Amino acid sequence: MKFRMIAVLALFAVSVQAQDIATSFKATEVVPGITMIEGADGFAGGNMALLAGEDYVALVDDGLAPLAPTLKAFVDEQAGRPVNFLVNTHVHGDHVGGNAHFAESGTVVFAHENIRTRLLAKPDDAGGEGGLPVVTFADGVSFHLNGLEARAFHLPLAHTDGDAAIWFPDVNVLHTGDVFFHGLFPFIDLDNGGTVSGYIAAQRQLIDKVDADTQIIPGHGPLATRADLERDNAMLVDARARVKALLDSGQSADEIVEANPLADYHDNYNWGFITTERMTRTLVADLGGE
Repeated sequence: MKFRMIAVLALFAVSVQAQDIATSFKATEVVPGITMIEGADGFAGGNMALLAGEDYVALVDDGLAPLAPTLKAFVDEQAGRPVNFLVNTHVHGDHVGGNAHFAESGTVVFAHENIRTRLLAKPDDAGGEGGLPVVTFADGVSFHLNGLEARAFHLPLAHTDGDAAIWFPDVNVLHTGDVFFHGLFPFIDLDNGGTVSGYIAAQRQLIDKVDADTQIIPGHGPLATRADLERDNAMLVDARARVKALLDSGQSADEIVEANPLADYHDNYNWGFITTERMTRTLVADLGGE
């Protein structure tokens, strides 16, 4: 398990290096008061959401650690003042890397309790010990900011064991964290408590929560709709069924990869980190194959 996780992280590092790391950020208004923040000229980590108003400023996720000073300056300018509250959607360094830098200015970091537990063992992912979440929740927590409600709620055993999505019911906006890779094969982190069945169930829970008009900020990829989420969920359900059929027939992991059961999805979903082969091997491993 440990060796596999090291290999996965090494592959992620190569994938990131193959892209240009962002040097600046851009903001896209989702609805008045909520913007999506992402790298303007390269990879900056997962998609972030900024909630800014007369009373408070809140941020969902904070990208890669090396970009934290640039991100903070950009967010402070966008909001007109520093961030009061920061919510982490999960434990990975491309979503929590700026924690310590924001905390130095008084930002209070919230996260699911499993995120803090995992970061205690590896605080550098959050920029150091100063980036550990100081408020944790089990099932969820609600914020009441600038006349809007923001509900952070736990999605168990999905992308990891500490995932949270953030729902803004007053304005029909949802931030999914990495429980949604829009138009990409998803990274399901088996070594950090993720499961394919949990990922599918979490997506179904989100689909049931939203409607056709909901604007969805995915963990990675462009702004999305319920139809987009349904399409990607259906892909994963079918991909798992295809792999399971071959596994049940007695084929090994290498034989299944050779058979290429996800070929129909390659052109639309394959990408640098989670290739078609890696998605196939994740499904095999999750189903108990070797």
